[in-house]
Amino acid sequence: MTEVILDVRERDEFEAEHVPGSISVPLSHLDSVAPGVLDQLKERNVTLMCRSGARAKLAYEGIQRLGFGDKVALTVFDGGILEWKKQGKPTTVRKRGHLPIMRQVQLAAGLMILASVAAGFWLAPAFFGVTVFVGAGLTVAGSTGFCGMANLLALMPWNKAVDSTKEELCAVSPSSQTCKEEE
Repeated sequence: MTEVILDVRERDEFEAEHVPGSISVPLSHLDSVAPGVLDQLKERNVTLMCRSGARAKLAYEGIQRLGFGDKVALTVFDGGILEWKKQGKPTTVRKRGHLPIMRQVQLAAGLMILASVAAGFWLAPAFFGVTVFVGAGLTVAGSTGFCGMANLLALMPWNKAVDSTKEELCAVSPSSQTCKEEE
């Protein structure tokens, strides 16, 4: 039997650095993605890996719940990719410095909230309205799947030269016009 590594970290983490030949099955999509992948791996030893081992243990439990515990030889790589690297084993590292759209949204929203709260206390209470606006935008994004900030950030010059921007945008904001055009 040959060994296959399933990396259960989120897609942006996997793309930044992963074990060569490993398969990305994010824990957040385990229930929908794992059955198809595991059906193909019934004759293999499957090692679950994440950053430090905690999410891999959750994935192990999730795979057991899905009914694949007796169909696939599962193990968890204790210590995750951090331990893998500590042991001197190879990883593939993304060379470019692109920050995924979701992280850009988190940074922009966080900085806008911090700046508006500071301005609200020190300059004028009207700046607290920016905090309400950002919070409302995040609520709409969470409830509808449309993230206006992600769509705006995807248009920025630093994201135009990145091949994966459309894919990232559709992952963050699946109901955006860009994703609907591709259907």
